[in-house]
Amino acid sequence: MKFKDQFQFVRQNMKKNKVRVFMTMLATAIGCAFLIVLASVGFGLHDSLIQDTMQDRAVTEIQVHGKEVDGAYQTLQDEDIEYFESISGVKAVTRNKQLQQSPVFSIDDDYQLQTMAMTTDFPSELKAGLELSKGKLPEKDNEIIVGHDFASNLAESNISDEELYNDENQVKEEYQYDGKLLGKEIEMKVIQIEDNEEKTHTIPLTITGITEAPNREWFQDQNVYISESVLEEVEQFTGTSRGMVSTPGQEDMSSGQQQEDYYDQVTIYAKNIEVVQEISDLLESKDYASYSVVSEMEQINMMFTIVKAGLIIVGTIAVLIASIGIYNTMTMAVTERAPDIGIMKAIGAKPKTIKRIFVLESSMIGLAGAVIGTAIAYIVSMAVNFALPLILESVFQEELPPELRFSMIPWTLVLIAVGICLIVTVLSGLRPAKRATQIDVLKAMRREV
Repeated sequence: MKFKDQFQFVRQNMKKNKVRVFMTMLATAIGCAFLIVLASVGFGLHDSLIQDTMQDRAVTEIQVHGKEVDGAYQTLQDEDIEYFESISGVKAVTRNKQLQQSPVFSIDDDYQLQTMAMTTDFPSELKAGLELSKGKLPEKDNEIIVGHDFASNLAESNISDEELYNDENQVKEEYQYDGKLLGKEIEMKVIQIEDNEEKTHTIPLTITGITEAPNREWFQDQNVYISESVLEEVEQFTGTSRGMVSTPGQEDMSSGQQQEDYYDQVTIYAKNIEVVQEISDLLESKDYASYSVVSEMEQINMMFTIVKAGLIIVGTIAVLIASIGIYNTMTMAVTERAPDIGIMKAIGAKPKTIKRIFVLESSMIGLAGAVIGTAIAYIVSMAVNFALPLILESVFQEELPPELRFSMIPWTLVLIAVGICLIVTVLSGLRPAKRATQIDVLKAMRREV
């Protein structure tokens, strides 16, 4: 008996019991859809978290905090920067020197903001992807650029904090500076304590540019980026490294030799994500203390792999329940087709052929159920991604991140679900198929089975 004839025989018998076969397929489809939709939640949240982590240049960042020498960590200096830039696969190396006090920046004596100031190497920042929303990079020592959120935090100086900030701890719009910042002269005021008295020093600066808004909505950039000469002027006034406010008993740098120059923050940017781990391993071998998102992503991937495996196992239970219906259907099919089985045996059909016919039928039911279930799962997934954010936003009155996806169905999940469905349905049909091969020909012809 050819395979084509076996297939045709199965189709004819399935048509005779349309309702029963359809209900069995439907049960299998529901089980398969439940498996896919349940696991898709893990895939969707995993993908959303990875996308969020990969924003804002973070995926290729390697933060270097220092170098271990004889059990102690040393700060990073120019020779370290040169070594980092020589590493294969490095795109840029950015470095900052942070002022160790938060200066007060004021405009027209009416608006002010106390925030962090730091120097930076703009050529390396441009290589790393720094962009300005307005203006240009500084060309003179007294020129600066400010963070994107500098203006929104620049507020009237004569307003109390209770009145100045709203419930979200942001400056109320009516008290924000609404003028143009580009080309505006701004004063930076730093302090120092001498003989228990506070002394101030004011440095006039000019704003030439404003940075692009951070990719992450929750992150604010209100920093001020100053030149090396401005930092040196602050250090000369305070007499301390990085303009630190001195305390009683602290050594005065003006009377002794200054510390060797160093960087407070160094970040390496790799050319692509593939070389990040390689660079991190090289830094570790050279005793540099570093951190990259890749290590965090490995932990995230491991955690979500366990979650997705658990969801797939739970979803498989639904398919196993559906297999009971397939077993029942195939058992009834064997009983109803006993005369046909007897005839096939009488004309010389082998037990292997009979067994294959019933396994083929259960496989067709399982495959059809898997295809229908996959289609249902995609429809449900789209509905979840559309409706659930609307429901949550209306309930909690908060806007969800646009990249957040509650459900995602990759092709690998479809293959896993269809594979599980086929295996379960084939196993469900094996026992009835084996029973069909054991039917006695004479009893079958007399319909005694």
